[in-house]
Amino acid sequence: MLVDFELDGRLVSPCRDLNAGVAPRMTTTPSSPGAPITDRRQLVEYLEAGCKPPSSWRVGTEHEKFVFRRSDLRRVPYEGPDGIGAVLREMTRFGWKPVVENGDTIALSNDAGCSITLEPGGQFELSGAPLETVHQTCDEVHEHLRQVREVCDELGLGMLGLGFDPKWRREDVPWMPKQRYRIMRDYMPRKGRLGLDMMLRTCTVQTNLDYASEADMVKKFRVGLALQPVAVALFANSPFVDGRPSGYLSYRSLIWTDTDPDRCGTLPFVFEPGFGFERYVDYMLDVPMYFVYRDGRYIDASGQSFRDFIAGRLPALTSDVPRIGDWADHVTTAFPEVRLKTFLEMRGADGGPWRRLCALPALWVGLLYDSAALDAAYDLVADWSADEREAMRRDVPRLGLATPLRSRTFREIALEMLEISREGLHRRARRSTAGEDETHFLDPLFTIARSGRTPAEELLEDFDTRWRGTIDPVFINYSY
Repeated sequence: MLVDFELDGRLVSPCRDLNAGVAPRMTTTPSSPGAPITDRRQLVEYLEAGCKPPSSWRVGTEHEKFVFRRSDLRRVPYEGPDGIGAVLREMTRFGWKPVVENGDTIALSNDAGCSITLEPGGQFELSGAPLETVHQTCDEVHEHLRQVREVCDELGLGMLGLGFDPKWRREDVPWMPKQRYRIMRDYMPRKGRLGLDMMLRTCTVQTNLDYASEADMVKKFRVGLALQPVAVALFANSPFVDGRPSGYLSYRSLIWTDTDPDRCGTLPFVFEPGFGFERYVDYMLDVPMYFVYRDGRYIDASGQSFRDFIAGRLPALTSDVPRIGDWADHVTTAFPEVRLKTFLEMRGADGGPWRRLCALPALWVGLLYDSAALDAAYDLVADWSADEREAMRRDVPRLGLATPLRSRTFREIALEMLEISREGLHRRARRSTAGEDETHFLDPLFTIARSGRTPAEELLEDFDTRWRGTIDPVFINYSY
C-alpha cells in the first residue's frame, strides 16, 4: 500500500511505480517522439515514471576510452581502414547491431540492453545494461574490453583509460560525424572556455542507479551531489595536458567548471526545502536547448527555451509541438555532477583502468542501495553548507585527497565513505558464483584512500622518474 510521508516538512505522496522492471535508457540516440506535451505536469510524470520498488533496482555502468593508433599514438578519425567507423563495423561480429545516421554507423546496440556510442572526439563508450549486481556489471565490462582488444589488435589500435587526453591538443582531435555534435561545437565557445575540450578530450566512468519514490530520489541526489567531490579525488586520473603536467590532479574535473554555467555546477537548490521532481523540472526548463530531432535530422535550437517550445513560440520550430521524446532528449543536455533522468547518474569520476571501472558502481551501490548505509551517508553530509560544497568542488581538481573540509581532509572523509559503502554491500549480500559478496570491488579505492595518493599522483611520479619526462609511455602502461 502507498502511504503519504513527510519530506522537508511537507506531505508528499509516493510516486507511482509506472516503470517497474523497465530498463533505464542509457544511449545517446534520439528518443522516440511519444505523446505531445500539453501540460507541465507531463514533465513531472516523466521523472515520476522512474520510480521502482527495490526488487527492480538495477546497476548501469558507462565508461569511455580514448582510441589511438599504436604506430604514432594519434587519436583516430572516423574514416579510413583503421578508423572509428572500421572499429564499429568489426564489432558487429559479436552480435552488435549498427545504428546509422546519414549513412554512417555512429552507434551499436545489442539484445542484452547495451549500447556503444561515440563521444565527439571518437571516445568509445559502453553504456551497459541495467544489471542486478556489481558482479554482473564487472563481467560486462570485462567482456566488452575483451571484444575491443580483439578488434583493436587487428587494426593496430589501442584504447586508453584516462580522464583527459594526455598528449594531443584540441586541434589534433578529429570530430565524429554526428549531427548533434555540430550544433554543440558551434554553441559551446559562446558559454565557456573549455567546452570543446570537454567534448573532445575527456573520458569518464559513471554509474546509473534507481530510486523508489520522490523522497528516496531526493535523499540519494543530495548524498550523491555532496560526496561527488570525494569521488572525484578517489578517481582523479588526469594530470596531463599537451604532454606535460597541468598542475591539476583531475583536469577533467576542472573542465566542467568552465564549460557552460547554465547546465553545470553543484545545484544548490537540490538541498533546499521543497526540492523534488517539480523543482528539477523547473531547473531543466531553464536550461537552454541544444536541438530538436525531427525526421532524421537535428534542428539547431541552441540557446532557445523549452518553455517557449511548450508555448508554441520556439523560433527554430514554430510549426510543431514538443513531444515527450523531446523532453527525454533535453534532460540529457544538462551536465551536473549528478543528473536526474528516470534514474540518477553519478558523473564525477575520471576514466581509468579495469578495476576502477568496477569500483565506481560498487561505491555508489553500497552507499545508495542499502537503507542503513544511505542514512549514514546522509548524516555524514547533512550539515555541510552550500559554501562548503562549492569550495570542495572548486578545490578538489587541484588538491585531490588533500582537499580540506573543516578540520578534516578528503582522505579521512573518503575512508569513512568507503566504510559506509562496504557495510552496505555486505548487508546486500549479493554473491558471485564463487560465493564472494560485492565488497571486494572497493579494494582499489581503499588502497588509494589509505595511501592518501590519488592515481594522478602515481602518474606524475612515473612521469618524473620511470618515463623521464616524456608522456608516451602512458599509452602502453594505461591502455586496456
